[in-house]
Amino acid sequence: MNTSSICSWAQGSPEMTQYHNTEWGRPSYDDSYLFELLNLEGAQAGLSWKIILSKREGYQRAFHQFNIDRCAALTEEDLEAIREAGEVVRHPQKIKAVQTNALAAQKVQQEFGSLASYVWQFTDHQPIIYQRQEVSEIPAKDDLSVKVSKDLKKRGFKFVGPVTVYSYLQAVGVIDDHLITCPYHTNNRHE
Repeated sequence: MNTSSICSWAQGSPEMTQYHNTEWGRPSYDDSYLFELLNLEGAQAGLSWKIILSKREGYQRAFHQFNIDRCAALTEEDLEAIREAGEVVRHPQKIKAVQTNALAAQKVQQEFGSLASYVWQFTDHQPIIYQRQEVSEIPAKDDLSVKVSKDLKKRGFKFVGPVTVYSYLQAVGVIDDHLITCPYHTNNRHE
């Protein structure tokens, strides 16, 4: 496939292109994946997504493939060992946030049945499919991300500001922000 037709942000490296072409914007209902992307988006704050993708396997190893129960059970010693190992961004609060977010996710699972049910209830379990023609049309945040961010914070999640949440909603397919010219836009995929 001609990579020049895909969203411009994904053309910077093979890893970014692969992520864009196989994951980004595809609706997910898998709790571990939803939890992983929430934490990776939070870790990305202030950094580039390319850096986070380059450390993704390290994150998956360090945080037990983002198994929510295993992350919730991490001890302070475990978190310090993860920081010292250097496979993830060494920001102590971002590392601690994975454990904090796992505890919050467990409560969400108890209340809603799954993290997926919680995430998708904000859009009546339907993806929002935008018809954007230019990258400049894509906002950093919107009313939905502000609403979801407030609710996540109220439930104890960390590193979930409205900009991070907008990126998260794009990543897990709640929002399809592929440009309409991109072959991976919902209207263009033939799977």
